[in-house]
Amino acid sequence: MTPIQDLLNKIKWDKRENPEQYSIFYFDRILKKLIKIPYAKIKKLEGSFMVLDHKEESNIPLHRVKKVMKNNAVVWERK
Repeated sequence: MTPIQDLLNKIKWDKRENPEQYSIFYFDRILKKLIKIPYAKIKKLEGSFMVLDHKEESNIPLHRVKKVMKNNAVVWERK
């Protein structure tokens, strides 16, 4: 399985990819559920975190990313 950081970088930098087609699902420990965000909400990858561009910056550990979808099809998933 491709490491999640490699996949997220590929989506951003590969000219053949359209980041607007991707959704990222991560597990929120407080809400205890999967949260879906569009790829465009990722401001940057920093070490083992993705920094989200919300009202305030949020740092989400990459190990909490559980699924990546492209046009409603799963392209990456962690059990």
